[in-house]
Amino acid sequence: MEERVFGRSGHQASVVGLGTWQLGADWGDVDDKEALAVLEAAVESGVTFFDTADVYGDGRSEQTIATFLRTRPELDVFVATKMGRRMDQIPENYVLDNFRAWNDRSRRNLGVDRLDLVQLHCPPTPVYSSDEVFDALDTLVAEERIAAYGVSVESCAEALTAIARPNVASVQIILNPFRMKPLLDVLPAAEKAGVAIIARVPLASGLLSGKYTKDTVFAENDHRTYNRHGESFDQGETFSGVDYETGVEAAVEFAALAPEGFTPAQLALRWIIQLPGVTTVIPGARTPEQARANAAAAALPALSDETLTAIRDLYDRRVKEQVEGRW
Repeated sequence: MEERVFGRSGHQASVVGLGTWQLGADWGDVDDKEALAVLEAAVESGVTFFDTADVYGDGRSEQTIATFLRTRPELDVFVATKMGRRMDQIPENYVLDNFRAWNDRSRRNLGVDRLDLVQLHCPPTPVYSSDEVFDALDTLVAEERIAAYGVSVESCAEALTAIARPNVASVQIILNPFRMKPLLDVLPAAEKAGVAIIARVPLASGLLSGKYTKDTVFAENDHRTYNRHGESFDQGETFSGVDYETGVEAAVEFAALAPEGFTPAQLALRWIIQLPGVTTVIPGARTPEQARANAAAAALPALSDETLTAIRDLYDRRVKEQVEGRW
């Protein structure tokens, strides 16, 4: 699989990575055996970048990755984790002592002395403007607790503030055919600054797979049930902030645009991979088959100008008004 330089870190990352939120919790139940099989299928398909967080399953996702990598010591997988969502979301909690404690826990969970990349996990907006926060992150690098750091953001404004920081290696942002605002300023700014872009929620929580209908029922412990209107965290993390019924209707139109040989999910992933400035896209997978199909998008032909124009038109007609002014 194609790999790209991961911003200022010097690492390489596969253009299709693996998001592992679903291996911890919040997407219904995934047992340990199936989770390990997903990781195996991903690496066998060329994936060399895993994204996790200390809050996914309260550490279960990190621990599952560690268990898998212990069985495959020959692999060179770049593991990015995130910190900050296990405490109250107030700027005062984003201090060096807490960073060290969170970092120590993730290093134990992942079984490493130094983390490849740690990302602030969608912190309160004032955090991005705090010199003290980024000085503390620099201290973690100096202490060799982390090799590099980045941020995971909710809004384009937060992304642009982070990109301006001299030592930020990466910005993770929601980016998919139902969330196009980052194309305007964020991707060009990141590319100019040499900051990696991690595209998350690439399938709009599965909407863009074309599998769901208005009658689909998700598990009670699935965020697509309990956070549909932002009840537990930012609404943009669930279905990219698109109203579910609107999203289902738009997804039907999107699926019809898939060229021969593409699934709707692969169309969405291929669209992201082609964007200038994107380093890696991190779809989740609940089964090995999903992991392999997602990875296969990296080898599919580039989308035609006609297809790209049709995707843009769909966004402008059906989705833009709901999301572009909010994030």
